[in-house]
Amino acid sequence: MLEARTTRGGAVDPDGCPETPHTARDAMLVVEGVLAEHLDARLCEAREVDTVFTRDVVERVAAFVQNGGRRLRTGFLWCGFQAVGGGTNPRALLRIGAALELLQTCALVHDDVMDGSPVRRGAPAVHAEFARMHRVSDMKGAAETYSTAAAVLAGDLALAWADDLLTETALASPHGRQLHGEWRAMRCEMVAGQYLDIRAQAAGSSAAEEALRIATLKSALYTVARPLALGASLAGADARALDALHSAGRCAGLAFQLRDDLLGAFGDPAVTGKPADEDLRGRKLTYLLAVAVRLADASNDGEALAVLGPDDVSRSDDEIDRIRAALERTGARAVVETRIAELYTLSLRHFTAAGADRQARREFASLMERAVFRNEGSQ
Repeated sequence: MLEARTTRGGAVDPDGCPETPHTARDAMLVVEGVLAEHLDARLCEAREVDTVFTRDVVERVAAFVQNGGRRLRTGFLWCGFQAVGGGTNPRALLRIGAALELLQTCALVHDDVMDGSPVRRGAPAVHAEFARMHRVSDMKGAAETYSTAAAVLAGDLALAWADDLLTETALASPHGRQLHGEWRAMRCEMVAGQYLDIRAQAAGSSAAEEALRIATLKSALYTVARPLALGASLAGADARALDALHSAGRCAGLAFQLRDDLLGAFGDPAVTGKPADEDLRGRKLTYLLAVAVRLADASNDGEALAVLGPDDVSRSDDEIDRIRAALERTGARAVVETRIAELYTLSLRHFTAAGADRQARREFASLMERAVFRNEGSQ
C-alpha cells in the first residue's frame, strides 16, 4: 500500500496531512503527500474491483506518478495563486496540483505509445513494461497489440483520476466554475496539439508557424499558462489579471518547449532520462527543425535540406549526426536559443502586469529559470 506520510520532500506532518506550503518549491514538495494520499485511496478502491487489474494497471500507474517528474506544473500553479494575492485554501491548491500531475501522467503514457518511445524518466515506458509482461510467442504482433491497448487504458485511468480530483475540488470552491472552465479548455488544447503533432509528422511538414502552434497547444498551455490561470482562479482573480497570466504562461511555456526541443536533439540521455535522437529519427516537426529548413533554403544549403527533409527510410546513426550538424551549421540552434531568451523576458513582463508583488515575481523568475535554462529532462 502507498504510504501517505512518506513523500519525496518529507513535507508531511505526523498525521499524514500536508503542511502548508510557503513557496513554490514547498508546493512542489508537499504535493507528493497529496498524490500519495489520493493514489492510496484509488488503490484501495481498485482492490475491491479486481486484483489482477490492480496489480497490472493501477499499481503501475501509481508507481509511474510517484517515480520522477519535476512537479513544475504545481510550481506554476502556486505562482498564479500568489500573483493575485493568494488565499487561505492551500489544501485545494495542492489537490489541483495533484490533478495536474495525474493529467501529465496520462499525456506522457499516451505520448510514448504514439511515438513508440521505449524509455521515460530513465526507465522503460509504460507500454514497454506491458510488452515485457506478454509471453505469447506464437502470435505475431500479440505483444505489441496488448502493450499498446494496456498503456492506453493506463493513461485513461490517470486522466479519470485527474478529472475526479479537479471536479471534487472545484465543487467545493466558490470559484469552481472558473476552475472547471480552465481545466476543460486545457484538456481540449492538449488533444488538439497532440493530433496536430502526429498529423504534421505524417505529412512531413516543415512550416515554422505550424511548429509553434503545435508547441503552444501540446505543451506551452498545459505546462505553464493553464496552471498559472488555475492558481489565480482559485484565488478569485479578475479578468485583467487572468489575461496577463495567460500571456505570461504562453510565453514561458513556449520557451519551455523550445528548450525541450533542444534537449531532444542535443541532450544527454543519462541526464534527461530519454533518448536524445527520437525527434530526429522520427522527424518530428519542431521549431528547431523548421528554422533549420528555412535557413538552409535561404542559404541554398542543399546538403542540409537533403538531410532535414522527409525520408521514409529509417535514419542511421551517421545520418542523425549529419542532422545535428545541419542544425548547428544553419544557425538554427542559435536562433532558438535567442527566441527562448526573448520569450523569457516577455513572460516576466506579462507576469508583472498581472499585479504580482516582488516575492511572487521572484518565485516565478526562479521557476522559469529552472524550467527554461536547464540541462535535465522536463517531464
